[in-house]
Amino acid sequence: MEQVDTGASRAPLLSTGLAARTRAASVTVGGTAISYWVYEPVRVTPGTRTILVVHGFRGDHHGLLRVADQLTDMRLIMPDLPGFGASAALEGTEHTVDAYGGFVGGFMAALGLGTDTVLLGHSFGSIVASHFVAANPGAVAELILVNPIAAPALEGPKGLMTKLAVFYYEAAARLPQRLGLALLRSQAIVRVMSEAMAKTRDKEIRRFVHAQHSAYFSAFADRDSLLQAFKASVGSNVSEVAGQLTLPVLLIAGEKDEIALLADQHKLAALLPDGTLEVIPGVGHLIHYETPEPAARYIRRFLKDHAA
Repeated sequence: MEQVDTGASRAPLLSTGLAARTRAASVTVGGTAISYWVYEPVRVTPGTRTILVVHGFRGDHHGLLRVADQLTDMRLIMPDLPGFGASAALEGTEHTVDAYGGFVGGFMAALGLGTDTVLLGHSFGSIVASHFVAANPGAVAELILVNPIAAPALEGPKGLMTKLAVFYYEAAARLPQRLGLALLRSQAIVRVMSEAMAKTRDKEIRRFVHAQHSAYFSAFADRDSLLQAFKASVGSNVSEVAGQLTLPVLLIAGEKDEIALLADQHKLAALLPDGTLEVIPGVGHLIHYETPEPAARYIRRFLKDHAA
């Protein structure tokens, strides 16, 4: 069932305890300055795991905060990907899926994250995470993909909209800098996108979603790296490497996702050697904003079921 705004008082969308768990830090990976945040568990239990989180396209670590807030028994590490948020763009290389995968490996090495690490990717982050795991078997213990990009973006019913988005990013990259940045950071365009993706009827959550997109969707390093990352996001998908993902994989899908269609999630799940698909009703591509509670519940249960 979709959430309905009842008007009743309730807890804030982000708890006051999240700040106490938060530690901001920075590290240099392959010559690139990376900002990241660590969310420590409130209490360490036998089930406490370290989860490395890879956010989606044009997002940053803020996007997964509501999920982190629910996983109080886990240690989460959330970097801003190169070229997004507070992290610098990659130098001397394009922002491809392989390059982002190289960043994940370098980041894990820099922080000393071992093979017991859980890797979580949302949306574009699902592509980066899955391709990294396929190229580096044994690097992590489990893989969690939220709103995974399960099929080619340029094909199928959403192909036309993807091609229009390609035109938008290419046009913005070719325009004079001031005009190009104004187009990319247009609050009107951001709001249209935000309205289209939000599925909840809860007015407070909708306001939160729009405020998050308004504040962070335009935090990118430059137009060139943004265009490269966008082309990477629409040029690859998880299904390409599904057969190589031999570790336990959890897919968390939205019933009403118009970017990562539910039918494609079922097809992806069938390709995984050890896959579990959980579907959250009434939500689209914004599980991390709109339904963090069931997402966290599925994550916790999955990790418990696959404990060493």
